[in-house]
Amino acid sequence: MNAQATNRERNATDRENAIGALLSDLIDYAGLFPPASLSMGQSVANYDDYMQSEWNWILGRYVVPISRLDELAASLLELPAETVAAGSSPWRLSVLAGSDISSEVQRISEFNRAVNSKVGRKVIIESIEAKVYSAAEVERLAKEIPDQFEAYFEFPLADSADCLAAIAACSRRAKIRTGGETSDKFPPAENVIEFIRRCAASDIPFKATAGLHHPLRSVHRFNYQPESPSGVMHGFMNLFLAAAFLQSGLSPTLATQLLLEQSVDAFTFETDAIEWREHRLSREEIAMARRCFAVSFGSCSFQEPIDDLRSLHWL
Repeated sequence: MNAQATNRERNATDRENAIGALLSDLIDYAGLFPPASLSMGQSVANYDDYMQSEWNWILGRYVVPISRLDELAASLLELPAETVAAGSSPWRLSVLAGSDISSEVQRISEFNRAVNSKVGRKVIIESIEAKVYSAAEVERLAKEIPDQFEAYFEFPLADSADCLAAIAACSRRAKIRTGGETSDKFPPAENVIEFIRRCAASDIPFKATAGLHHPLRSVHRFNYQPESPSGVMHGFMNLFLAAAFLQSGLSPTLATQLLLEQSVDAFTFETDAIEWREHRLSREEIAMARRCFAVSFGSCSFQEPIDDLRSLHWL
């Protein structure tokens, strides 16, 4: 059996295992955003490549500001004809809202109606992400965003109790920023776990964004510049396993320890379960958490997380 066939066989096995339940649809591609800050053309070409790669089952939505939808449509038209024909899976988009959500919802609906006939493939905006600063703002925007769209609200963690209560009341979703290009952008582990705990207690699905390029908590440069400062960054495997464990009854104290875990040897991946030290999650528990609770995370790189997973032999 050649190397390519071996990789395909292992890839299919990974998708069926517990790690597949954890990784499936996990990474929303945000190549337009820092620190990558790619052009629209390059970002679209990358996502098209990832959609056709052996790791496409880990790929989630394409993230784009609503102000750049026309630019996105133009870049989609520039994709090679053979990749358009080959792309059987739809492009699923998540848009970042601006300041006028009413007119923006209309713009999104128009885009969904018009873009497919123009670009020759299925492209649909599924979710809207908005920054808010109060529970009142959550309530107002939730009324303006039609129920057909998943709505994620990002807010200061200091206001999490009131904002999450408002999100729960209107059956919407939450978003947490887990990093950035400076050390102060990375919230303490205790704050992240408290956010996840509150979401679990109120049955609020959530996504994360920023600072999660690497599977395991570790030290890395904050951006891709050689002179960039370095610091400890949260690991996305730490975070999503902590969320699944919390939903299954793990205490916040232990979940915080899991988010802080930096040892590869602390994790064991089996066909039907993942273990962290003496704690165990079944594949079914992981799949349930991912399906209706810990949804995804946005990353300006898709290849970097994949390369890290492979270097750790977790893929």
